[in-house]
Amino acid sequence: MKKTDILKIAFLLSCVIGISLLHYLTPLSLPMLHDIFQRLYYIPIILSAYWFGFRGGIGCAILVTICYAPHILFQWGGHIAMEMEKYLEVLLYNVVGGITGFLSQQERSRRQQLEETAKGLEESYQKLQSQSELIIRIEEQLRRAERLSALGELSAILAHEIRNPLASIRGTAEILMENGMPAESRKEFLDILVKESDRLNGVVEDFLRMARPEPAAKSPCDINEEIANIVSLLSAEARAKQIKLRLQSSPLPQLAADGAKLRQAFVNIILNGIQASPAGGEVIVSTAYHERKGAIEIRFSDNGPGITSEAKAKIFEPFFTTKGNGTGLGLPITKKIIEGHGGSVEVESEPGSGATFKVLLPAPHPHPVPPLEGEGT
Repeated sequence: MKKTDILKIAFLLSCVIGISLLHYLTPLSLPMLHDIFQRLYYIPIILSAYWFGFRGGIGCAILVTICYAPHILFQWGGHIAMEMEKYLEVLLYNVVGGITGFLSQQERSRRQQLEETAKGLEESYQKLQSQSELIIRIEEQLRRAERLSALGELSAILAHEIRNPLASIRGTAEILMENGMPAESRKEFLDILVKESDRLNGVVEDFLRMARPEPAAKSPCDINEEIANIVSLLSAEARAKQIKLRLQSSPLPQLAADGAKLRQAFVNIILNGIQASPAGGEVIVSTAYHERKGAIEIRFSDNGPGITSEAKAKIFEPFFTTKGNGTGLGLPITKKIIEGHGGSVEVESEPGSGATFKVLLPAPHPHPVPPLEGEGT
């Protein structure tokens, strides 16, 4: 038994004995004091029930009964009404001790269950925390490995793209170093040198555009106006290749966007369509606003040879190209710009039936503006 329990029992015994002595030593001519002493028995009974449960409450009530009963029998024996009242009080001692002890015991059991549950939850929480930390570390390692893998792949492709123009530049320089070369031939090889240098610079510039983060500053942008300017700019190139370039615009809300970046993205797509279309072909750019989606849709359609399913799966990957002189960074840069504005870009195409690039840009404030007059080429 714990030392604290012994002290509690000693205190309860002292209380019961002390109250009983007050009864025995107080004259019967002072009934009001006896009533007070009689009520004092509830203190040790309730404390015993609270500390020791059902057994403690009943045990203390029985002890009070044993101590108090002789006082009723021998000192109050001649007062029948008083005697009956005090016997009922003794019965109430036992009822209060039993009920209070039972409730205290139930409360103690519930408390123990809650403590065990809390302990189990704490252990589970610690396990989950350790597991989550392990998962986070594993995810970081996987992301690091993924970044390193992507970096290695991009580095290998970039090295391959740079090696070809470097080889041409080196070969041209070696030829120019030979003695006795005519001036006409020198000019031809110098043109090759400049051309390959420009190609090398283009690869590096495209790679930097791919890696450069998008600016956060955006301003109101009229998509119809931006595309109309692009169509006017590229009309001469389209006519030179006997391609018809047309714009079909619908009323659109204004966007908060980086107009320069969007122009770069749209130019990439339109140039791809012009280059893919045969002589006499047509490239159509159309705009529409979908109120249900809350988005602007821009479609770029051409009637070129189309795109195979294998190429469609890789068309937005860096350095993938089906053109002999392409860097394969135009469409990845376009995709990055569109996604940087919260939009999406996808391609619909079947071999032999042309291709359609569909760009969606979110437009949360639909305030339509009228289409520009005289659009199309």
